[in-house]
Amino acid sequence: MLIRKAPDIAYSEITPKSAYLNRRAFLAGAGGLMLARQAASGEKIPNVQKSSFTVPDAITPFAAVASYNNYYEFGTSKDDPARNAGKLKTRPWQVKVEGQCNKPAVYDIDSLLKLAPLEERVYRHRCVEAWSIVVPWIGYSLSALLKAADPNAKAKYVAFETFYDSKYMLSGGFAGVEFPYREGLRMDEAMHPLALLCFGMYGENLPNQDGAPVRLVTPWKYGFKSIKSISKIKFVEREPSTTWNLANSREYGFYSNVNPEVDHPRWSQATERRLGEFSKRKTLMFNGYGDQVASLYSGMDMKKHY
Repeated sequence: MLIRKAPDIAYSEITPKSAYLNRRAFLAGAGGLMLARQAASGEKIPNVQKSSFTVPDAITPFAAVASYNNYYEFGTSKDDPARNAGKLKTRPWQVKVEGQCNKPAVYDIDSLLKLAPLEERVYRHRCVEAWSIVVPWIGYSLSALLKAADPNAKAKYVAFETFYDSKYMLSGGFAGVEFPYREGLRMDEAMHPLALLCFGMYGENLPNQDGAPVRLVTPWKYGFKSIKSISKIKFVEREPSTTWNLANSREYGFYSNVNPEVDHPRWSQATERRLGEFSKRKTLMFNGYGDQVASLYSGMDMKKHY
């Protein structure tokens, strides 16, 4: 995969497309940008290094990424989270690290931000609904946090849990999935340097609808694996239950690696449409990160272990 340094272009100079695929997916002009920033802090993150983990693709406009989201706790339509996620209070915030490790801990968000040098990484992403984006994220490899916890020999997987408060978030019954939202990775996946513990995007703190104040980003997997607003990380011995696998195991497997050869039961995964573009493009195996991650799955049947 071709990798290069991120271009030194101010995000204010990246102009959104004048017309979008449909009015819900792409909110053009000032109205769309206003909605996108509704739950955003707008605070710049200082002391961020450029990373070599950067793809050369054109960056998707901020307004598209921040106004077209899956965050069912704040609504099941793509434009609901940008309107409703302002209710989420991101400070104070704690992340509990526990389970099969020698150094369990509870981190506040400021401690997490200081745990390792922050980098900007431009990643491409592929969502299971056959749309894709390219985003400049800010964070550091998840492995920095996991190594600080010193996992023991029993730790085979890492389980993640999203913050949930029934007082202002949807009920699981209304959203159609169980809350709190849960995800998981095999230990070697979680330790891979591409797996990003993320605090910001486009030079600023994460907007609430995009997973503030801290989320996971796994660019070789379908988007729902990149869990938002993390409150708990746990080292476990067995494959953890995950929200969408519990809801519909036929459609959402544990691994959920981007694979154009394995169709979703309701649509093809062979092509995708990038937000802000009209034409479709071919979906890349592992979303184009095969050179980095294919060895993790050596010998596995990628259709059986989807």
